Amino acid sequence: MNDNDLNMVAVIMAGGSGTRFWPLSTERRPKQFIALLDDRTLLQKSCDRLRGILPPERILVITNDAYVNLAKEQLPEIPAVNIIGEPARRDTAAAVCLSAAIAKKRFGNPVVITVTADHIIEPVEQFRKTVLSAAKKARESNALYTFAIKPTFPATGYGYLEMSESLGADSGIAHFRVARFKEKPNREMAQIYFTSGRHFWNSGMFAWNSDAILEEMRTHLFDHYHKIVSAVEYESTAAWPEKLREAFQDLESISIDYAVMEKATDVRCVAAEFMWSDVGGWIALKDFLQCDDEGNHFKGKVHTYDASGNIVFSDDPNETLMLIGVDDIVAVRAGGKTLIADKNRIEDIKKVVNMIERFEPRSMSTSA
Repeated sequence: MNDNDLNMVAVIMAGGSGTRFWPLSTERRPKQFIALLDDRTLLQKSCDRLRGILPPERILVITNDAYVNLAKEQLPEIPAVNIIGEPARRDTAAAVCLSAAIAKKRFGNPVVITVTADHIIEPVEQFRKTVLSAAKKARESNALYTFAIKPTFPATGYGYLEMSESLGADSGIAHFRVARFKEKPNREMAQIYFTSGRHFWNSGMFAWNSDAILEEMRTHLFDHYHKIVSAVEYESTAAWPEKLREAFQDLESISIDYAVMEKATDVRCVAAEFMWSDVGGWIALKDFLQCDDEGNHFKGKVHTYDASGNIVFSDDPNETLMLIGVDDIVAVRAGGKTLIADKNRIEDIKKVVNMIERFEPRSMSTSA
């Protein structure tokens, strides 16, 4: 089977709010729309990876209504009709069902490659090779495929996939049946998973025939299936925005993993060999920044004195940040706002940002 026989469509899920990268990422311009490392945003990089194997007209972007114009601005090569705004946030099950239904309506029964807009993946060629292998086997088997990442440390922030039997290799890419999905573990369990050799990180990326995933949605999440598929019949008509809004209005907010993947009978995976990171916050970003002899990771005009283990980020090439006598903090200057936090408290950022958004423009201070 060659690539032309696969009838592939790619879907980029780009609807997240990205508050863990405040102040660089905000509700108005979340993580996927910002350039963390160079002059290309994470959304643009996600599209770049796919364009090596698919033409722009076969790439769909599922985002929030509020970000449609931003996505169109950043991806001018993608047809405007391929950038679809969800009228409400309903987690990944709704996005998957919507994208699969639209792909089926437009392209028959394509293999749908579903990826996220805010991950860092390298090298690109290995990613493309893995995508093509997963697409080929998904087409042949009608199974639901996910992309498993070999863990490099005992992470507690990721869900895991437990492998069962090996299905051999295709083009050097190992394939397995997935025995079960595992929740984010505590430290002790993460170490067990890491050393077992049969547990991989769950990347949240998928490959499946549109008919296969829609049938699983019909079986396990009928309300989503019925409302969204019915609405998609009106796509490209004047009634489409209202029909989509009505479909989403009362949907349960649930992930595709909980709703379908954990219950489906034939779930398989490719064991990806590429480097993958969901760059979930400032701590995760440090591995992609410059580092000095004192373990300070930084981007921008940064100077330190008697300071170590810090993460320092500035998005303005004309501003200088200086750290003196401090250790293990996160210091960020972006968009005229400043974040200074102890590394051990950085997970509180989402809670505090939500409070700031409620109380701005007046200043406030909050104690734990």
